[in-house]
Amino acid sequence: MQKYNIVLIGAGNVATQLGLALIQAKHTIHQVYSKHASSASELAKKLKCSFTNSFDELAPNADIYIISVKDDAITGVAGHLQLKNKIVVHTSGSIYMDTIKKCSKNYGVFYPLQTFSKTKKADLKNVPICIEANNKNTFKTLTILAKSISNNVNKISSEQRATIHLAAVFACNFTNHFYAIADDILKSNKLSFDILKPLIAETAAKIQNNPPCEMQTGPAIRGDKKTMNKHLKMLSDDNYKQLYKLVSDSIESEK
Repeated sequence: MQKYNIVLIGAGNVATQLGLALIQAKHTIHQVYSKHASSASELAKKLKCSFTNSFDELAPNADIYIISVKDDAITGVAGHLQLKNKIVVHTSGSIYMDTIKKCSKNYGVFYPLQTFSKTKKADLKNVPICIEANNKNTFKTLTILAKSISNNVNKISSEQRATIHLAAVFACNFTNHFYAIADDILKSNKLSFDILKPLIAETAAKIQNNPPCEMQTGPAIRGDKKTMNKHLKMLSDDNYKQLYKLVSDSIESEK
């Protein structure tokens, strides 16, 4: 399979895990850029490559440049890049492809649909990689790159990707916030979050082969007002109360 020479622009969670997956697939990470030299250096050590915190020192001869920064920083980064015919992609779920069209004649999106952390090595083999490109040759290259690290590669438009990202916020980010609330409630009563982990695992397992709406359990779907009112009295945090009411009302409306 074709191997590519890659520059990572960004040194956060996504850049870290993509970089590790790409070198495992025998691609070369030539350089890491970050506006923070310490972050660039830290990731470069892991990937055994050079680093810079200056766009003026960006390596000019890589095959692919991957912009993996915060969504609100992509436009600013793109404004510094004039890479002619090199392939330039971003990794955002919510930013449209054309945001980086002035960087190069060949551009696209390389979006891994997963939650990443720097400290937990990710196995990308089953992670959906959503790709988009402005021309056939660029799309072909991105497909080869994606298939080298994942068995789940998808052609996804900017509009579709935005919808997927919205759904992912509910499925991942909001769900994790609820885990944090549960942890807070338990800790305030000197109980461990570990007691919930089998429940969380079973909830996730059930929806692998069943529609989530059919797997809903709990007092709200049963219309158990007595239990819900008891729960509300137990909550001292007004924000938690509002969330409990709002989510319970939403569940009840689906009955």
